[in-house]
Amino acid sequence: MKVLCRIAIAGTFFCCLASLNAELVNGIEAIVDDSVITFYEVSARNEQTYDTLVRQYRNQPATLEKKLDEMRIENLEFLMNRELILHEFKTAGYSLPDSVLDDMVQETIRTDFGDRATLTKTLEARGLTYEKFRQQIKERFIVNALRSKNISSEIIISPHKVETYYLAHKDEFKVEDQVKLSVIVLKVSDDPKAPDAAELAKEILSKLKDGATFKEMATLYSQGSQRAQGGDWDWWERTKLTKGLADVAYALPVGKHSGVFSRSGGDDYYVYEYEDGQAKLARHYGVDPVTKKQSLLAETHLDGPSAMSGLPAPQEFYLLQVDDAKPEHFKPLSEVRDVIEKSLLLAERDRLEKQWIEKLKKKTFVRTF
Repeated sequence: MKVLCRIAIAGTFFCCLASLNAELVNGIEAIVDDSVITFYEVSARNEQTYDTLVRQYRNQPATLEKKLDEMRIENLEFLMNRELILHEFKTAGYSLPDSVLDDMVQETIRTDFGDRATLTKTLEARGLTYEKFRQQIKERFIVNALRSKNISSEIIISPHKVETYYLAHKDEFKVEDQVKLSVIVLKVSDDPKAPDAAELAKEILSKLKDGATFKEMATLYSQGSQRAQGGDWDWWERTKLTKGLADVAYALPVGKHSGVFSRSGGDDYYVYEYEDGQAKLARHYGVDPVTKKQSLLAETHLDGPSAMSGLPAPQEFYLLQVDDAKPEHFKPLSEVRDVIEKSLLLAERDRLEKQWIEKLKKKTFVRTF
């Protein structure tokens, strides 16, 4: 109950931000030298990601509470770090000539707004004055300039360091076995004028057996989004496909197509396999409560049309072909070198920035509330 109340209070705040009393809005969250960071400033940053967190964790109240706390701490730290950097700019004797700032303001207006009239309307909509807008540009430049000066943009990540990381984290670059698929999708329709999906699938299978190419049939008949590409689904790892589709695809050799099969709707669904237009096998799939992954719950052989009684109706019919396959493998270093180098570069910049911020804290009065 405590968690739910806290979430409800947070939600009320973001829905009714404008109506909060002045004392709450102007509450002090932190002081950095002679600059004050208010409750409103932190909350304004929180508002940018609040809705996303609520949507993502709405069914996990304890996790949502934790994420909201982390969000608030991160945003307060961001604002404090910004004030520390601005304070360093003032005390270190740096200056930014008005003429330089004027040029930056005009360039921002040109690139972001087009003209002064559009800027004015935008600022009015955001509740900002021109002076505040100009100050924001100045502060953004100062923060970026000092970060660049104190956190070297010339950090060198040696080839040896990249190779060492690759060997120590090789599992990060492991690729599951993959299949390259072409798929024909036929949707079941309530429209009496629409072709019967089951009969059409049976007809397509007959044409494939007579020598028609899968690409030709997909281009003519598939109702999937890849119809124009001949049903080409490209490469798929086993775990990236729905379990029911993966079980069909990975049972086929390269170059072979499946028979007709269909699927019911939802996360708890059935896959039916057909012979001569009759369902012969039903596989029931659902989410395992322990692993939270899709799994095969039951497999039933169907003796006749009456065996489908009580089972969910198919929503789509399919035929698929395995065009190619790759066994499980590790991506070579040559393929991931740039990714590793970028990751190490970001990590090093983050380390250096934290180190620099700690130095600024030691020579600046900082207090949180």
